[in-house]
Amino acid sequence: MVLLVPFDGSVLSRAALTRAKQYAEYTGEELLALTVIPDDPDIARERGWLDPSDTFDEGVISRKLRQEIHDIAPEATHRSELVENDDPVATTTMDVVRKIRQVAAEVDASVLFLGSENAGRVSAPLTSVGNPLSEDPGYDVFIVRHPNNE
Repeated sequence: MVLLVPFDGSVLSRAALTRAKQYAEYTGEELLALTVIPDDPDIARERGWLDPSDTFDEGVISRKLRQEIHDIAPEATHRSELVENDDPVATTTMDVVRKIRQVAAEVDASVLFLGSENAGRVSAPLTSVGNPLSEDPGYDVFIVRHPNNE
């Protein structure tokens, strides 16, 4: 079984990876950090993946996030997925959620470690991947809402 951590470099995704690393050490399960990169330079800049003057380059973003993952959990496997929004009805958030669910099914994830302030709340922002992912019955979900609960 695999412990899956969607990782975008945010404080909460870093905390989720730290918790997943601790859990993996205890259970002996494989740890997979997944970066889902929307094909959108504006999103990449908003998340700090690119500087304002940088050209969008999935490889550069992936390498940067892989290094952050390695700094936290050197034993983790890193997987990077690019998502393109070709559906005029779907949002970027929906595309990211769909890709995370697809990878979770492919790797037979046992637990999804999710850094989210909004997962499990009655109302959540439309840009949050937390709520839709926390509702999936295919795996257990460990929600990290605070970065420093050690």
